Amino acid sequence: MKYLLFPGAALAALTLLSGCGGGSSVTPTRAVLKITNNGLPTLANGYHYENWVLVGGKALPAGKFNINASGQIVNLDGTVVSNGEFATGKELTGATSIVVTIEPTGDTDTSPAKTHIVAGDVSGNAASLTIGHPMALGNSFATAAGSFIVATPTDGDGTNENSGVWFLKIDSGPKQGLTLPTLPEGWKYEGWTVIGGKPVSTGRFRSLNTADESALFSGTSAGPAFPGEDFLRNAPAGLTFPTDVRGGKAVISIEPDSDDSPLPFELKPLVGDIPAAAIDHTNLPLGNNASVFPSASAQLL
Repeated sequence: MKYLLFPGAALAALTLLSGCGGGSSVTPTRAVLKITNNGLPTLANGYHYENWVLVGGKALPAGKFNINASGQIVNLDGTVVSNGEFATGKELTGATSIVVTIEPTGDTDTSPAKTHIVAGDVSGNAASLTIGHPMALGNSFATAAGSFIVATPTDGDGTNENSGVWFLKIDSGPKQGLTLPTLPEGWKYEGWTVIGGKPVSTGRFRSLNTADESALFSGTSAGPAFPGEDFLRNAPAGLTFPTDVRGGKAVISIEPDSDDSPLPFELKPLVGDIPAAAIDHTNLPLGNNASVFPSASAQLL
């Protein structure tokens, strides 16, 4: 059976056969994949990473792992992978690319998930694995930008105006406030407001100029056609709504779909402080946070 490994128009013609070519009598001459972590986050609830090596047009699974609290590469049982080296039992000579995916709990199949977090091309016997590679998210997010306002349009009465965050800008009316690339399949954006130290989701989205997927905390009036949330009801444990979001933060994250955790994922391209003296219905900036995105490196041994 064939599997389409990489989404996107530039890669749509690349159909790869997963597996190791069982029965080969070739003695592996380069069968170990060594991974070095540079900020990949720990995955929760049984989710884990998996390495894939492209050799001769075939996608070869090359080891599952997670990251522990110390940033070490560990097996799924939590034991440290010595030197980050995976003995694959496969012939990896001639590899062209390496991809790391996020796989769901209980994954046992030989096809890669659509959630590719880092990837890189092999040069010699090494590869630098980044978010921006076309086989991963395909963008470095260095040009991501945005603004937001504090307001509560869904209570309809002009009160509680410091109890909502909307990712838009006011310019003779509400306008698109986010500049972000289109995400590949397997990923979604999610807005967050940090209230009293607790991150509270404003909803997931893929479109920058339509409402997001959630209105859990908003009022009964219609909100603007942009991502955002009013915090008026259904407060999570430890919080009381309505509230005052000032002094907190507004955040845009990039989340795996499906997700390993209800908390924000470590990919946060945009982060902005909500000033303690912020004035409602006034544009506030989001800062670019892409310089701290995780990466990894790989060697074929």
